[in-house]
Amino acid sequence: MPAASRYPATVRAVAAALAARYADFDHYNLADPLDELLFIICSTKTAETSYRATFDKLKEAFPTPRDLAEAPAEYIAKPIASGGLSGTKSRSIRALFDAIDARFGAPTLEPLRSMSDRDAEAFLTALPNVGKKVARCVLLYALGRQVFPVDTHCWRIARRLGWVRRTQKDGHCAPRDADRLQARIPPELRFSLHVNLLSLGREICTARKPNCAVCPIDPWCPRIGTNARLTRRAAISPGGNRNPSAGP
Repeated sequence: MPAASRYPATVRAVAAALAARYADFDHYNLADPLDELLFIICSTKTAETSYRATFDKLKEAFPTPRDLAEAPAEYIAKPIASGGLSGTKSRSIRALFDAIDARFGAPTLEPLRSMSDRDAEAFLTALPNVGKKVARCVLLYALGRQVFPVDTHCWRIARRLGWVRRTQKDGHCAPRDADRLQARIPPELRFSLHVNLLSLGREICTARKPNCAVCPIDPWCPRIGTNARLTRRAAISPGGNRNPSAGP
């Protein structure tokens, strides 16, 4: 079986349409891996405009990584209070800095640049409260690795496209599902698809009321799991089989 056959039949057309619409907007993510990790923590359950301001306040209060590494959790909580969950987030930051300092002898993630993808992801996911999505965001945005973080938007849209099936009763993306979906995305398209699916999920392909009529990838989408699921012939293969893009 050719290696390319593991990719959905529609993946390149979808990627091209999304790139034309959203131009690979990076959602303000950062090139420094430690800053990127902090940025993601600030963004947890927080609106975009709020978490960007929260991150800026954190950096203003603690200009250097060493300043933050030496700060008690209650001090860290103050500048990020406006973003919500400041107690939880500050304790998480405190625990992360302790673990990073213990491993590298300094508050830095620069040593990850010389690690393989596998080793860097293993280190990050061993940190307190860091799962595969967060680890892969750091790898993708800050380290330029060809990984595919699966956030709620990527997972929802990939399922609607038929690229992957859920394995959990409640439909959430389990760690094994994140690996399955990453394997279905060509490495050279992972950055573009990740950022553009995020844009699409926020603007058009929302959880409750996707606006399929204006969606740039509607021609390739069978709308699986939505009330607006298509019955048109493009949603199935010529022989009446299921969508040929559907994942294993």
